[in-house]
Amino acid sequence: MLAQAPHGLATLLTLADSRLPTGGHVHSGGIEEAITTGRVSDLGTLRAYLRRRIRTQGLVSASLAAAVHRGDLSVESADAETDARTPSPAARAASRAQGRGLLRLAKRVWPEPAAAAVAGWGALGVKPHLPVVAGVVGRVSGIEDEHTALSMVYTTMTGSATAAQRLLALDPADVAAMTFELSALCAHTAAQALDDLAELSDPLLDVLAERHAARERPLFSS
Repeated sequence: MLAQAPHGLATLLTLADSRLPTGGHVHSGGIEEAITTGRVSDLGTLRAYLRRRIRTQGLVSASLAAAVHRGDLSVESADAETDARTPSPAARAASRAQGRGLLRLAKRVWPEPAAAAVAGWGALGVKPHLPVVAGVVGRVSGIEDEHTALSMVYTTMTGSATAAQRLLALDPADVAAMTFELSALCAHTAAQALDDLAELSDPLLDVLAERHAARERPLFSS
């Protein structure tokens, strides 16, 4: 176990890296629409938005990914459960787009995953949801289910934080300090995600996703 720990930590850090080529950088997690409509305008309102996103979408995504990682949910069941917890069609499309990006990368990194982990990458389909792919990737990569959950929560936060930094021209140091501040909430939420499948959604995030999809020439895909 001690010999595997450094490798597992390095894998977790890589999966949580914003430079990972999965297409996540073109998604703002609703922050573009929140800024456009004036709901987010500075560090204070950004902090409130991120906390809300961590506690809702972050928790749900992490709980689904952890369940897939442990084998509690099949790929097919997890896909249906993710759809059921994502009322917004635009948000579902964004999840599947990012899932496809992560799947593309996973096929390059682990071209022949262990049979015990997944019956070939083809079992995930063409456009799987992001939490579903993340769960399988966690299992294939050898990290713990708690790390899969933490990665999902953390990237839910940092994706929106980075987009807000660019759109509002915020000081990168201020945004980085905020992500450090919210790290305890991320860890607590990831721990909650291991208990059971979270069953909640955030109407505000759903509305923002739909309005963003209807906007002409947005800067981000979601």
